[in-house]
Amino acid sequence: MSNTHRIALGLEYVGTNFNGFQRQKRTRNTIQESIESALSKVANCNIKTICSGRTDAGVHALGQVLHFDTPVYRSEDSWVKGANSNLPSEIRAIWSKEVSEDFHARFSANSRHYKYIIRNSDFPSAFHKDRSYWIKDKLKITKMRAASRYLIGEHDFNAFRNSGCQSNSSKRNMTQIKIEKSDGLISVDLKANAFLFNMVRIIVGTLIDVGHDNIQTKEVEKILLSKDRKLASKTAPASGLYFIGPKYSKEDNIPSLMNLSKLT
Repeated sequence: MSNTHRIALGLEYVGTNFNGFQRQKRTRNTIQESIESALSKVANCNIKTICSGRTDAGVHALGQVLHFDTPVYRSEDSWVKGANSNLPSEIRAIWSKEVSEDFHARFSANSRHYKYIIRNSDFPSAFHKDRSYWIKDKLKITKMRAASRYLIGEHDFNAFRNSGCQSNSSKRNMTQIKIEKSDGLISVDLKANAFLFNMVRIIVGTLIDVGHDNIQTKEVEKILLSKDRKLASKTAPASGLYFIGPKYSKEDNIPSLMNLSKLT
């Protein structure tokens, strides 16, 4: 019988001042470096984490999920409170639970949910400056919705991934793109089995061009079928992107933050 405990941890963070989630050789200013350092202090030994989905510099998260293995026992409450006492204020552990050794934060996830926030108003907001993408000119939501429908289903999304993407396959199954507007804020909700590097931000950038009549609705289908990144629009800024979180099977019994996914 193994004496190792596998712990799943829920995390939320504001990514504005960090160089992305993933640990890097050239800087210690990453979410992963911060959380591993905090957890290592709680465990009194070295902790290495695996996340459900890496986020880029400037991207935020409401429901990031990590897992890590440790030989020491701590209560669920102790992992959360102990981590938070050693974390910067922009990062917070929000729950923890011991899981089976079969659980994997990345590979056990069935789908992932992102939300992109656009402030579509005459003036920028001091409060939303680093939490949304400000666009002054009015966007045509109806056209954006029509264009997004071409992206639903299983497709090759090579036209919507960064050239630095290392994924072996660019095929993904997009199950939802929902676009809503309320009080000057436009939200774009995207759900898929997985996402490619910069895929959400390139899709949003393309839909914004549709909303400005720079790209016609039908052209989005042509861009998708072309598999050519050069035909898609520029990548939307990281400030408007939120990782709402992954979804797991009921058997994994992982807490869900979907009810917190409406940003105000």
